[in-house]
Amino acid sequence: MAATVTVEPAGRCQWDEPVRIVVRGLAPEQSVTLRTSLRDEKGALFRAHARYRADAGGELDLTRAPALGGSFAGLEPMGLLWALEPENPFWRFLKRDVQTPFTIELEVLDGQEPDGGWLLGRAVHERYFLAPGVRRQPVRAGRVRATLFLPPGPGPFPGIIDLFGIGGGLLEYRASLLAGHGFATLALAYYDFEDLPKEFNSRNMDYFEEALCYMLQHSQVKGPGIGLLGISLGADICLSMASFLKNISATVSINGSGFSESTAICYKETCIPPLGHDLRRIKTAFSGLLDIVDVRNDIVGGYENPSMIPIEKAQGPILFIVGQDDHNWRSEIYAQIASERLQAHGKEKPQIISYPGTGHYIEPPYFPMCPASLHRLLKKPVIWGGEPRAHSKAQVDAWKQILTFFCTHLGGTQKRACPKL
Repeated sequence: MAATVTVEPAGRCQWDEPVRIVVRGLAPEQSVTLRTSLRDEKGALFRAHARYRADAGGELDLTRAPALGGSFAGLEPMGLLWALEPENPFWRFLKRDVQTPFTIELEVLDGQEPDGGWLLGRAVHERYFLAPGVRRQPVRAGRVRATLFLPPGPGPFPGIIDLFGIGGGLLEYRASLLAGHGFATLALAYYDFEDLPKEFNSRNMDYFEEALCYMLQHSQVKGPGIGLLGISLGADICLSMASFLKNISATVSINGSGFSESTAICYKETCIPPLGHDLRRIKTAFSGLLDIVDVRNDIVGGYENPSMIPIEKAQGPILFIVGQDDHNWRSEIYAQIASERLQAHGKEKPQIISYPGTGHYIEPPYFPMCPASLHRLLKKPVIWGGEPRAHSKAQVDAWKQILTFFCTHLGGTQKRACPKL
């Protein structure tokens, strides 16, 4: 090995932070292949590679040198992360234990073949999900099953409740990253975790109200209101919470629908009937995978449909993050209907940020796109949409937009809560 691989800044790095990858000690204008690999907690292997040419001084700086082909092409300094693909098809990239970093192996090979050529240099890069000083606290309070992440320092901090979708369980990686930006964030499970129901058969707001009360009463959480962040079904639960519950200051819906789907949404004496779906509407894509984008029943009456969540009752503003190529459902159309409903009730037009070439799972920056995976209910792989490069750029921008939105409407006690765009 003759080349030196450096990752800057050196040392501990958070997953949502960009890095600069530089290779030194190559021959002038030498052709090389850079290769990355990572194993998740279940042992699944993810890999990416790209071909490059060193400059006249034998240096390769990924912030200046475009990839000539491979898993991606063009000037993509973080391409070797976001272009990672699973060895096993339909395997979604997830961080299951935020207390340990992901370890990425970076190799430089002579020539243009990802599985050939001499090994010239290598480096190991660790990416963390817990920033220094962030505290992780499991929560078992009444019925609430969750994990609270508190930023460094004395507090109190602006609070956020974070919800994921139909997969169930407890995912903590987004909440842990948000805590690194100054927000006390509760990663909330609502089914298929410990003693919670195994299936999500009831969307009763009582459980979510209990979680909200837990946050509002916590000494480290700054009131008077809480922020909500959700994706997919989690987004619809957040919209329901904002519509029925008090003390919610800001809500972010990532590819939500704004409708009650297969189960009624109930709070006290009010129930929103389910829109329902028709499995006969499932299509088979050219790839042979299932496409469920049109499986839901038609929205008769538009924003006056009785199955729509009464978002006009929300006290705080709502930010809609939308992938134009979402194949879970037609998120862009749903966001427009939500906007029409709000304006029809005399509310301000909400902020809708719509990303072309972007699929369903809009994750924190540099997460590899999940184009298809096993659907929990159908037990078969379905397509989620998205084009990797466009989807990756959307994730970086959406994360900045989300942080800025919460900083604006929840305030902050630390500078990190207000990102520099």
